[in-house]
Amino acid sequence: MSKSMKILITDYVWPNLEPEKKVLRPNDIQLVIAPDGSEETLTALASDVDGILTCFAKVTDKVMENAPNLKVIARYGVGVDNIAVNKATELGIAVTYVPDYCVDEVADHVFSFLLAWNRQVINFDYNTKVEGWGSVDLNLPMNRLRGSTIGVIGFGRIGRNVAEKAKAFGMQVLVTDPFVTGDSVGKNIDIVPIKDLLEKSDFVTIHSPLNNKTKGMISINEFKIMKKNCFIINCARGPLIDETALISALESGEIAGAGLDVLESDQPEKDNKLFKMNNVIVSPHVAFYSPESTVELQSRAAGSISDVLSGKMPENLYNKEVIGKTRAQI
Repeated sequence: MSKSMKILITDYVWPNLEPEKKVLRPNDIQLVIAPDGSEETLTALASDVDGILTCFAKVTDKVMENAPNLKVIARYGVGVDNIAVNKATELGIAVTYVPDYCVDEVADHVFSFLLAWNRQVINFDYNTKVEGWGSVDLNLPMNRLRGSTIGVIGFGRIGRNVAEKAKAFGMQVLVTDPFVTGDSVGKNIDIVPIKDLLEKSDFVTIHSPLNNKTKGMISINEFKIMKKNCFIINCARGPLIDETALISALESGEIAGAGLDVLESDQPEKDNKLFKMNNVIVSPHVAFYSPESTVELQSRAAGSISDVLSGKMPENLYNKEVIGKTRAQI
């Protein structure tokens, strides 16, 4: 690794960058923090960097084309949909990610939505504080969790973790995933077509990657075949659900409710209709978070940068077809 290399950090949401500094400073790597994540800003700052660490900001074709020294882009996270991976591969730039850093956190968050809805905790809390102790409304949708059915769309690390937690609650688990066979899902879990999953599930949770095939995968037709008591959960990527169709389904009673950690926009407006609906529980893209998970994420993402710039194979290389053709010679 040559001296005085530069890493551009496009954006981050954690308290500090000490884990990155601990990993990168011994290699004399300078950190450059972008003041904002606009394409114009990132394009200008990328002109002399050797690597990019990015959380939510988009690393576009233009950013890469203006970065002749760029050898690696490391994603703080599981997906890489904010990175123009094809352009990176074309230019010989390695793209890394951390696909397994927050599995328990996201699965726990899914169940926080599920349990809060199923026991109507938020409504009871609000009514008790506003109306008093005796203001109980037993007409709210509440059912015994044991024996109910949860549909898991996408059966990667997080989907499997959710399924294990669901089995502990005595739930029936249905799974749909084009890359998974019945032999690999475990006991008491059924692989079914997505239509069957949507028709039979009391709860649906999505854990698919976002790409051209999965964008808007849950839309008008899907909502029409779901149970009226169904509660849908999205702690993956916002655009997996057609938001307009979701709002319509919630307003018309086609489904009962939704738990959303992500929306179509990374920065939704305050007047978003979903924020005003009593049958929607929202959190601001925090399912990944715990102090343990973020330190792990920061350290491992920075470690991938260090590995590539040292000519070593990183822990999780996303665009494997770039091997042997990289600017960093891995």
